[in-house]
Amino acid sequence: MPQATPKLNAFPVFMRVEGEAVAIVGGGEEALAKARLIGQSSAALRIVSDAAEAELLAFIAANGAIHIATAYDAAHLEGAVMVFAASGNEALDRRVAEDARRLGIPVNAVDRPELCDFFTPALVNRAPVAIAIGTEGAGPVLAQMLRSRIDRMLSPSLGPLASLAASLRGTAERLLPKGNARRRFWSDFFGGAPARAVDAGQLSQAHDAAVDLLLSNAPASGHIALVGAGPGAEDLLTLRAHRLLMEADVIVHDALVPEAIVAMGRRDAERLPVGKRKGCHTKSQAEINALLIELGRDGKRVVRLKSGDPLVFGRAGEEMAALRDAGIAYEVVPGVTAAFAAAADFELPLTLRGVSSSMVFTTGHDLKGNSLPDWAKLAISGATVAVYMGRSVAAEVAGRLIEAGLSPDTAVAVVENASLANRRRFHGTLADLPSLEVRADLTGPVMTIIGDAVAGANFERSEPLAAHRHEGAAQTAAEGAEG
Repeated sequence: MPQATPKLNAFPVFMRVEGEAVAIVGGGEEALAKARLIGQSSAALRIVSDAAEAELLAFIAANGAIHIATAYDAAHLEGAVMVFAASGNEALDRRVAEDARRLGIPVNAVDRPELCDFFTPALVNRAPVAIAIGTEGAGPVLAQMLRSRIDRMLSPSLGPLASLAASLRGTAERLLPKGNARRRFWSDFFGGAPARAVDAGQLSQAHDAAVDLLLSNAPASGHIALVGAGPGAEDLLTLRAHRLLMEADVIVHDALVPEAIVAMGRRDAERLPVGKRKGCHTKSQAEINALLIELGRDGKRVVRLKSGDPLVFGRAGEEMAALRDAGIAYEVVPGVTAAFAAAADFELPLTLRGVSSSMVFTTGHDLKGNSLPDWAKLAISGATVAVYMGRSVAAEVAGRLIEAGLSPDTAVAVVENASLANRRRFHGTLADLPSLEVRADLTGPVMTIIGDAVAGANFERSEPLAAHRHEGAAQTAAEGAEG
C-alpha cells in the first residue's frame, strides 16, 4: 500500500519585498542575524532598538537601514510587510508578535516557534535565483547543513544565467507556442550552449547562443526513456533517472512504482498509469507499446517508469522492439532490481567465494509446467537463485527444486517490500518455503533468494519461516478435521 506523503505545516512561498518595509525589533545578535538575512533582499530595513549593540550599528550604517533608536512602540510596525521580534526578551517578543497580528502583519519571533506566523529559511542566494531550506523551526542547524551542501553544488554563474533568461522570457513567449516547444527551448537554454558560455564568463556569446536557439525552427523530436524506478525507496533512484523525470513531458508508470517517485517529475508533466500489476492490468502490453509510439511521434519527452530494472522482468524488450520498428528514439536507464535490494536488506552476499559464483534471476512461474528449466541445473550446482513474484507458487517452487535434487536444507531468505521502511524479512530452508502461500498478511511484492550463499546473511532482524510452516500445517489439519 503506497505511503502517504507527509503534509507541511508551513508552506514555503517567496514574498515580494522590493522597496517594502521590514521591521526588526531588537538590538543584539538575534536582530543582527535577521538583518543580515533580510539585507540580502531589496527590502527597506527598519530596525527598532534603543540599545543597539556596536556590530548592529555598524551594519545599519553600512547598509543604509533605518534605525529607530527609541523604546519599542506598536506604531513602529505600521506599514511593514514583515516583522521580526528579535529582542531576546520573551515578554517584549510576545508583545511585538501580538501587535503585529493585530495590524495584520506576519511575524517571526526568533527562537519562539509558538509565536511565529512564518519561519525564516536557510538561504542559498544566486540572485535572482534563491533556494530556501526550512524545517518549520524544528532544526535550524540541519537547515544550515543542507544550505552548505546545496551552496557547493550550484555554480556561481547561476544568477547571471537566470538574469539572461529573464531578459529573453517575453521574446520566447511571443515566438514559441506554449507547451512542449517552449519547455524544450528552456531546457536547451539552461543545459546547453548559453549555459556553458555564461559559466565561462562570456555573456555576449551566451546571448548570441540563446538567440540562435530561439530562432531555430527545428521540430521537436520525441524521445522515450525506459527508466528503472528501483525497488521502491526514493533514494535508490539513480541521478540520471531523476534528471529525466524532471525533463519529462509525460510519465508513463506501472502500478508498483510508488507515488513518491512519480512525484519527483515536473509538477506539470502528464502522468499516465498503465497498471501492470498482478491482477490489475489497466492496459495490455500492445496498448502500452502503441501509447509510447504515439507520444514519441507527437514530439514528447517520455519517461516510461518501471519498477526495479526495466531489463529484468520489465518487458522492456517488447517496448524497445516496438520503438525501433516505429523509428522512435529511446534510451534505457538501469534501476536497482528487487533481488539486489532484498540482498541488501539481509546483508546477504549473492555471490560468495568458494560457495557460489553465479546467479539466476527467475520468476516462480518459470517452474510451472512439466519440464524443469535449464537454470535449475545451475541451482543444484550452487548458483544463488533470486525468485521474483513467487509467493503464490512457493510450494511448487520448493517442490520442483527438491525433486530436481536441491537439498531441502538449502538456505532461503524472503523479503516483502524490499528497500522500504515497512519491509519484512523471513528466513529458513527450502523445506519451509511452502508456508509463504498461506500467508494472507503478505500483501506487498515478495522476493525470495535461495542458495548456500544465503547462509551468510544477517538474520537478526528476520522471522523464521518455520514458525509459520507449523502454523499452516496445524490450520490444514484443523480444516481437515472439520470436514
